[in-house]
Amino acid sequence: MLEILHRDEALVAIHKPSGLLVHRSTIDRHETRFAVQLLRDQIGRHVYPVHRLDKGTSGVLLFALERALVAPLGQAFEQQTVTKHYLAIVRGHPPQHGLIDHALSLHPDRIDPGERLTPALQPAQTRFRTLATVELPVAVDRYPSSRYALVALAPLTGRRHQLRRHMKHIAHPIIGDATHGKGRHNRFFAERFGSTRLLLACVGLQLAHPLTGQPLRLLAPPSADFMQVVNALGWADSARASLSIVMDSMHNDESDEHTTPRSTP
Repeated sequence: MLEILHRDEALVAIHKPSGLLVHRSTIDRHETRFAVQLLRDQIGRHVYPVHRLDKGTSGVLLFALERALVAPLGQAFEQQTVTKHYLAIVRGHPPQHGLIDHALSLHPDRIDPGERLTPALQPAQTRFRTLATVELPVAVDRYPSSRYALVALAPLTGRRHQLRRHMKHIAHPIIGDATHGKGRHNRFFAERFGSTRLLLACVGLQLAHPLTGQPLRLLAPPSADFMQVVNALGWADSARASLSIVMDSMHNDESDEHTTPRSTP
């Protein structure tokens, strides 16, 4: 059964587990389980996704309960009035904080039916902050030790696979990313920690409610399979502190450079 984070007369939000597609897609033609179908069966009515999370990404996923609300909610995401917060475990030690400003194209082989091809580069920006680091005395790659980091990510735009592609661009790919990551490190995490998932989680989302205009704040602490790795690496306190900052920032319109970066994809 899916974990429901919020439900009212217009919206329902769930904590999507890693490995679950939002809806039927050409990415995985053999998949038979989808969040849309499972949630529909669980609550007994049609639901309409208003944004997407990659199959491997866990966390906050929002649905409209009426088809008429899909367009205005979609516009809110496109007009960058929605805030998203992510946590990720990446290879290496990134800078303490920064802005990734790197345009992205839409891959033709990753287009769902009915999706419009946009071959030109699209502006894309992501803010990041390094929360914790570790260096393990294991030669996973060509170095005698291996470095990893827990990072907070805030996409300022909503391009496809933006966070995964941006972290690869700065040479700190997300662990568990089979497309943009490093196979040796992915296999190490599978063998050492039993983790075969993409270690990316949407932990916070904020937007104006489409009916009332009031702020809707949704928080989803990382799932157990994500936290298993966080705990094994000794980062539990950093993860909890980050979630507290996310919660505070979603309740405070004034944010400064010391808070987890805010986004408006």
